[in-house]
Amino acid sequence: MHDPEVLRSLHVSRFKSEPEIFAAPGRVNLIGEHTDYAEGFVMPAAIDFATLAGISPRSDGKIVIYSENFKEERTFDANALPRTGSKDWSDYPLGVMVTLAGEGHRIPSLSLSLLGDVPLGSGLSSSAAIEVATALAVTSLLGVEYARPKLARLCQRAENEFVGANCGIMDQFISANGAENHALLLDCRDLSFKLAPIPASVALVIANTMVKHSVAGGEYTTRRAEVEEAAAVIARHRPEVRFLRDATVEDLHRWGAEMSTNALKRARHVITENTRTVAAADALMGHDLKQLGRLMAEAHASYSFDFEASCVEADTMVTLAHDLPGLIGARLTGGGFGGCTINLVEQGRANEFAASLAASYATAMEIVPQIHICHASSGAHKVVGSLSH
Repeated sequence: MHDPEVLRSLHVSRFKSEPEIFAAPGRVNLIGEHTDYAEGFVMPAAIDFATLAGISPRSDGKIVIYSENFKEERTFDANALPRTGSKDWSDYPLGVMVTLAGEGHRIPSLSLSLLGDVPLGSGLSSSAAIEVATALAVTSLLGVEYARPKLARLCQRAENEFVGANCGIMDQFISANGAENHALLLDCRDLSFKLAPIPASVALVIANTMVKHSVAGGEYTTRRAEVEEAAAVIARHRPEVRFLRDATVEDLHRWGAEMSTNALKRARHVITENTRTVAAADALMGHDLKQLGRLMAEAHASYSFDFEASCVEADTMVTLAHDLPGLIGARLTGGGFGGCTINLVEQGRANEFAASLAASYATAMEIVPQIHICHASSGAHKVVGSLSH
């Protein structure tokens, strides 16, 4: 995470006002891909990459948002907020404000500065980090406080309805609710969760393939439609099945012929991934790292072959990881179609593992990757030391 003092200085220099500062982390998903919008299970961890949001009141009726990452400023009329996004980086913070306005809050004139180190387009949820940091900042200025699961839902709505990305709840939820040194098994149906401790002997090594993806892109939307098609077929026979969370592999054996080939494959991934995710949480809580590694390998194979959301670069990164000493488990993480792999690695071998993986991937793909050794961090919070109203 960037030094909050850097953001404070930027904000004061630009807006001549002392900000309150809030931080919201990105995330890496250990297992459970494309299960969240099927009301299934996911197991992410917040990471030590984050977005910082600095906020201060204004008196001129304007909302001014500045991004240090883009070196751009956007200005809006606080009394006439747009109804839909404009395909700009500012859609993410602005969408949160529009969503809060829809909850009955009058959004005041304000200055908002953003600074983040979550790699963009890498599948580590830079968008959710911006949304949650903005939500904490704006609700603080409003003098209201939402329970964290509700705050996550509001941020998800901002991305669904204003940005136009049909994401599930996972990214915003873990950014708002993460716990240091823990993964979080989330039931996306009722937002109940339990924490699974990550042993100190395990490092999270995130390997960026340098192939960027966009959740707002067509591939994600197509996969989600195929998942919903499969659920609808099963529901014709079992009306209680509204989401694949309630379906079984047996359902696919019985009625898969009524689905398109792609819908059948996507459903098989989602149904088996739900089972794997719960089993992986049990393995982590039971300190059975070998079982966790096996489940991660099965999850990547399912993601690549049944969900067809991997790519040559990500498959290569995972294959190379399996040849290196110290690996516990490896798989593609995030929305797919590029981005990062997550590698659970023995802490004492993490540096050697990262260097070897970077070198072998660069040789194989002629792309220099970014490799980050991370740990599970706490969720969104006010930065201690920033000024209070």
